[in-house]
Amino acid sequence: MSTALEPLLDHPDGGGDNLAPAECASILVWLEAITDQWAKEGPDQFLQQHMEDAYRLAGVLRLCTEKDVPLAFL
Repeated sequence: MSTALEPLLDHPDGGGDNLAPAECASILVWLEAITDQWAKEGPDQFLQQHMEDAYRLAGVLRLCTEKDVPLAFL
């Protein structure tokens, strides 16, 4: 199954190729849809931590998209 999240999900945790700004934009759309769905599901302490992490990642993806810079994994 192919998804716009594939470049992120298949990426190694450290190092590896950068994600292009276009990939960041595509991932951001899906990530925002996922977090919107989580928010609708109501309060859940376990889910809350995932949402906070996802919001931080969305901020980085948005910055990469707006500044037209790749996302580097160090």
